[in-house]
Amino acid sequence: MRSKELYEEILGLERPWRVVGVELDTDGREVRVEIENEQRRLPCPVCGVDCPRHDMRPRSWRHLDTCQFQTTLQAMVPRVKCLRHGVKQVPVPWADRGSSFTALFEMLVIAWLKEASIKAVAELFGLSWNVIDGIMKRAVRRGVKRQCFGEGGRQLPKHLGIDETSFQKRHEYVTVVCDQEKGHVVHVADGRSAAVVEEYLDGFEEPVRAEVETVAMDMWQAYISAVESRIPGAEEKICFDKFHLAQHLGNAVDKVRREEHRRLTSQGDSTLKGSRYLWLKNPANLTADRLREMETLRRVAEKTGRAWALKETAMDAWRYRSRHWARGALLSWYSWAIRSRLEPMRGVARMVKGHLEGLVNAIYHGVTNARAEGINSRIQWIKYTARGFRNRERFRRSIHFHLGGLNMAPETLEPITLHTT
Repeated sequence: MRSKELYEEILGLERPWRVVGVELDTDGREVRVEIENEQRRLPCPVCGVDCPRHDMRPRSWRHLDTCQFQTTLQAMVPRVKCLRHGVKQVPVPWADRGSSFTALFEMLVIAWLKEASIKAVAELFGLSWNVIDGIMKRAVRRGVKRQCFGEGGRQLPKHLGIDETSFQKRHEYVTVVCDQEKGHVVHVADGRSAAVVEEYLDGFEEPVRAEVETVAMDMWQAYISAVESRIPGAEEKICFDKFHLAQHLGNAVDKVRREEHRRLTSQGDSTLKGSRYLWLKNPANLTADRLREMETLRRVAEKTGRAWALKETAMDAWRYRSRHWARGALLSWYSWAIRSRLEPMRGVARMVKGHLEGLVNAIYHGVTNARAEGINSRIQWIKYTARGFRNRERFRRSIHFHLGGLNMAPETLEPITLHTT
């Protein structure tokens, strides 16, 4: 097979497009493939009406390498003159409009970007950081567009998760909304105010919002207010994360331990020294020796032992599956904790009482914010590999790229599915 026919076959070209020349530059380690379209009448790219060719413009695209030789496609691209839409450039079948890379080359870059940083991919392909960032930007734009306007229209997940993650230090945050079932990020916005969640939910009609079944979140009042104002029946759908409560309980136990440790140390007793993590661990994960050590500590540190017992008992409420019994278990725990004379635990008890129904909902639906927390961990990995972000837009774009589950294939290859996992 001759070189022209070979590249026509490789590129999948059909008439009126054809390869008219292949030039090998061994010194520059480059292959240049010349393509032309001699058709005198072509459809308008806007309305499809058959129009006369107006002129041709030279264009070039970088393609996948040929045996380690950089391959460039060159073509005189026709422009047609439409009576309705004026002069328009005819699309080429190997690249998206406005791109200087073929669709297959962009697919390769996208695949590499999922495994390495922009800087590393730029060095691999011998391109600038900004060029590779531009490919990522176009990929995310295509993916979000398909997500919003694809078959069936934009859909609101039935099981939402809302969490915040830090953008930089100094308490700068972005809000991340995810699909709890698929584990994909569906929305990223600056800040963690009620307005950012309301703006996202306002993009859906009320009947669509009414179909949401659960919304998992921590006890941040701004998120609570936004969901209550936008999701019909939110009082039975908001689910406060079990692990968020466990974190508050663990902090309360540690405060009691530190206070008691200071008191015992002043009396010459260092029994509690180095025991912090023992009180915070799940007893199911402790060895027999560690359990015996725990029993000894509880006899010496009576207050810390009571705080630890309160922490473990609170988690027992998650054994129930009915609202009635879950509510009863939490109220019983509240009664015990509020009378415990341990102020850190009394603080958690007041928090439980104020957010009781959201905790009951979480128990009843069996919902946690583990998906959102897992996504948060992956976002921290993205920040680490990028060595941080100075630009919020790039930060949001990277989250969508890696965690959005988007189909980011170039439009020329739209039938090809390219999802993140």
